[in-house]
Amino acid sequence: LEYLEKEGVLKRVRGGAMQDLVDTHAFRFEDRTQLFQKNKLEIAELACRFVEEESSVALDVSTTNLEIARMLKHRFQKLTILTNSLDIACELTDAENITVILTGGVMHHEERSLVGDACLSHIRQYHVNTCFISASGISLSSGITDVGFGEVAAKKQMIDVAQKVIAVCNHSRFDVVSLLKVCDLMRVDCILADSGLNPALVQRYAEAGVTVLTPQEE
Repeated sequence: LEYLEKEGVLKRVRGGAMQDLVDTHAFRFEDRTQLFQKNKLEIAELACRFVEEESSVALDVSTTNLEIARMLKHRFQKLTILTNSLDIACELTDAENITVILTGGVMHHEERSLVGDACLSHIRQYHVNTCFISASGISLSSGITDVGFGEVAAKKQMIDVAQKVIAVCNHSRFDVVSLLKVCDLMRVDCILADSGLNPALVQRYAEAGVTVLTPQEE
């Protein structure tokens, strides 16, 4: 059981073991903005350390990436940001130092995002230095997972055009499996999390070859 838990196949619980549950529930974007606010700020602080002046950044649709966008516009003199998030684009309307590339596509009202074939085709035109990818679930057994067919397709396309891929997730997303596979953990350069993440879990992921950085570990 210890070996299987380390490999991410299951979790040990009192009296036995259980596999990761598949989480198919999706909170609306508006509702998620109220959750884990302090944790998202910690992640945004870490994310800024992986961005260089005059570089290009892709941000998918998430409340964590919205906080990253808010911090980037105050920390950098010149950036290019590619996004399919209407909220991120609106947040950056007053940032004359940032070139915003908003994808085309069909509006997904609940997520305030642009999705679909036109969105994917638009993303494919570009190459970016760094891509920050959010997720509903991260696990050693299933990798990066999420819900929302259109949003997941856009995440995959952003990963394909990025030189460096960084996952951004608060501590509640770990050892969770969501409905749709985004990518394997080996596809991301590292995962940025908040101070609420158990150090033992950070060590377990490190032993599996996955770098997880928190404010304490960075």
